[in-house]
Amino acid sequence: MNRIILRLFAAGICLAIGHALQCYKCDIGIGKLCITSKTTCAQGELCFSGEGKAAGFMNIKMKGCLEVAKCNKTENVDFPTQDNTTIYSMTKTCCDTDLCNAAPGLPRSTALPLTLATLTAVFMVKVLV
Repeated sequence: MNRIILRLFAAGICLAIGHALQCYKCDIGIGKLCITSKTTCAQGELCFSGEGKAAGFMNIKMKGCLEVAKCNKTENVDFPTQDNTTIYSMTKTCCDTDLCNAAPGLPRSTALPLTLATLTAVFMVKVLV
């Protein structure tokens, strides 16, 4: 009985070690647009979602895999000049489950048009029948 439990435990460890984290990847997104694909992280990396500002006013986004040591920090990317002008500043937030850095759901502003369209369709069906 102990051998069976030991074998099951060993098999479970092998499967856990062999499992790689899947994340969404978006190299750069502007505003609400961030075209994603799926990627597999290397060992020691987590999924991340990054939000920041470019040139001090334009909202930008990134998604992908990130080293654990760089998680939950704000990064400034500077242009190499005498005064190191900041090109963009981004805060990267990490998570540790498959596809946890998913795109946000539908914006709330779409609820009203969908509701109105549904009510209109129901009304038209009652009128035509």
